[in-house]
This record gives sequence, structure tokens and C-alpha cells, in this order.
Amino acid sequence: MPSFDIVSEVDKQEVKNAVDQVNKEVSTRFDFKGSDARVEQTDFTLVVYADDDFKLDQVFDILSIKLTKRSIDIRCLEKGATEKVSGNKVRQEITVRTGLDKDLSKKIVRMVKDSKLKVQASIQGELVRVTGSKRDVLQEAIQLIKKKEKDFPLQYQNFRD
Repeated sequence: MPSFDIVSEVDKQEVKNAVDQVNKEVSTRFDFKGSDARVEQTDFTLVVYADDDFKLDQVFDILSIKLTKRSIDIRCLEKGATEKVSGNKVRQEITVRTGLDKDLSKKIVRMVKDSKLKVQASIQGELVRVTGSKRDVLQEAIQLIKKKEKDFPLQYQNFRD
């Protein structure tokens, strides 16, 4: 029975490489001279430090560019609130979302069922498995989901015939 999996994954090493590139660029740029701007990473949590809100936005823009160049969809980034640290310095926590949460999984399953395509969708942990009788119907399901789900990056893996 043909099937495929819908997942949302981010390569942790690519995120680390992008963070290293951001820190290197920030340390060499003239407009950050004498500034304490940097990005720190722990697993899938990034913490951006800067002297003020403007520089914080600048560092986030550089981070977005570096992640995009490394084929990481920036829709998976979830910005936290800006916090004041000692003095005038600010920090912001950015979470890299991975895996499908329950609500999004249920939304995808509901989308597939409402489409009246001859496929079945089932939630299996942090992925949704879609099975159908024909390959063409599965490709239609992929196109339907790509068209309707725009605010979260999804990957379609493990396509089996």
C-alpha cells in the first residue's frame, strides 16, 4: 500500500553552523564594533544578546539570512519576548520548532479527510502517515496540504510505492 510521512524536521548541525557564521559576521562588522551582540545555542533554543532593540533586530536579520542560505525554513523560528538584562542590554529567546504538535497533526488529518480523497491519514507520534491505494492520489494529497498549510514548514518523506 503506497504511503508517505508528513514531518517537520530541522538539521541541528546546520543551525549550529548558521549560529557560528552569525557570531563571526557580528564580530567583524563595523556597526557592531564594541558591542556585545551574539547568538548562543542550546539544542533547539537560540538566545540573541544585543545592546539595544535595534541591534537585536539586526542580529535576527543576519540569523534569518544565514539560516535561509543553509536551507532551513525560518517559519520554524518562534520569537520570544524581549527581556532587559543588566544595564541597557537586551536578550531574546528564539525557539526552533521541530516535530508536529497535536493541534497541527489533527488539522492535517482533518484537511485530508475533508478533501474526499481516497486516502487515510493517521497520527503517529510527531508525524502524520498518509496511505492510499494509488500513487497519484497521494501526490494530490501532498499538493492539497502544501496549498493549505502555509504557516509551518512541512517535509514529505518516506514515500513508498
